[in-house]
Amino acid sequence: MSTPIYERPLDLLRTLIRFDTTNPPGNEAQCIGYLNELLKEVGLSTTILAKDPNRPNLVARLPGRGAAPGLILQGHVDVVTTANQTWQYDPFSADLVEGFVWGRGSLDMKSGVTMMTCAALRAIAEGRAPAGDIVLTIMSDEEAGSDYGARFLTEEHPEQFEGVKYAIGEGGGSAHYLGNQRYYPLMVAEKQVCWLRTRLTGPGGHGSTPLRDGAMARLGQVLTTLDSHRLPVHVTPVMERMLPALAERAPASLAEAAMALLDPTQTDATLDQMAADGLPQARSFDALLHNTVNATVVAGGLKTNVIPSEILLELDGRVLPGYTSDDMITELRALLGDDLPFEIIRHDPTPSAPPDMSLFPLLKGIVEELDPDGVVIPSMVGGFTDGRMFSRLGIQNYGFLPLKLPPGINFSATVHAADERVPLEAVEFGVQAISTLLERYGEHGNG
Repeated sequence: MSTPIYERPLDLLRTLIRFDTTNPPGNEAQCIGYLNELLKEVGLSTTILAKDPNRPNLVARLPGRGAAPGLILQGHVDVVTTANQTWQYDPFSADLVEGFVWGRGSLDMKSGVTMMTCAALRAIAEGRAPAGDIVLTIMSDEEAGSDYGARFLTEEHPEQFEGVKYAIGEGGGSAHYLGNQRYYPLMVAEKQVCWLRTRLTGPGGHGSTPLRDGAMARLGQVLTTLDSHRLPVHVTPVMERMLPALAERAPASLAEAAMALLDPTQTDATLDQMAADGLPQARSFDALLHNTVNATVVAGGLKTNVIPSEILLELDGRVLPGYTSDDMITELRALLGDDLPFEIIRHDPTPSAPPDMSLFPLLKGIVEELDPDGVVIPSMVGGFTDGRMFSRLGIQNYGFLPLKLPPGINFSATVHAADERVPLEAVEFGVQAISTLLERYGEHGNG
């Protein structure tokens, strides 16, 4: 009798990586279909929901005892492109080299899907009914904005998540190192996407005649101002928890800086000093303490000898939890001038209430039990995950995919890059962590 797949996370992960689900176009159907068959083989009832037949989503509910609210395990199987990257090994061969599985999606996030699937299959095989329903949700299209995945499911099929209070997914749990100390940041909040377009106008004319103060000049002023100024400091409830927790075990220099960041009168100067000292955390902390914009797309001008009278500028804006798109636009106008019009290209607002931390002690306890030398801290991410869509249903999402990575692997630098890879031991660690969560969820009021 063959060993069940939930005891072979390596085999499952390698199989998932070998499905080329590069987004765009995604084409996640075969990968989702494979997972669907695994779940159906053990008697689990599954539902396939799709906005596009080539881009389906899988929802499977493992019935609980009714002693706790439902818990979502959510992940995506689409991956980013490997174009223009040079890999040591084929990114879709899932080579196993010296204990590492190499391939696109090995970290983001087919390892996470493997961990959640194995934990669910183990619970079924062992005949354990969890305290609350477990809703395993495996989706398409996270890497391009979630329109065919989490957005579609939560907006068109919210009934699939009735009775659910919490979700776990990507965005946290991977080991990071400060000095010799290993940290596991668990994401409890994320910034909101707010992409903007503005129009810069001015007199046009023949390129042979000097022109001052035109649209091009205004563009230069705007870009220079954005490059040299920050928007106002905002210390959110998440950062009020995260920075002291980090400082408690961090090297002395970083601990002092982390606590100084909590004082808005010192925040920006502290960030500048951290950057000057070469501390890599400066950029990420900068993003988590301000609403931010980056100029990303410029369009204007049709001929070399014609001065354009209009320039379009697109900005990648990210808004902190508890703030709105109006707040960020107000801050931008105070910095750049009241005459600039702003059009919202895309905005995914999230609830303004502080995060529900009631499940955090259980998650923290599980990781620190499995790794007594590790320190678990609450965190926020500056990007986005599918979790933001579940939060709009009133579901508290946690980034909880624990990977005990060695010091040589920087999660943030490896995700989306060439030679993405994950240690097999780290995946096995994550399977154990999520299996333990399913066993303990709902005990002693922790659900």
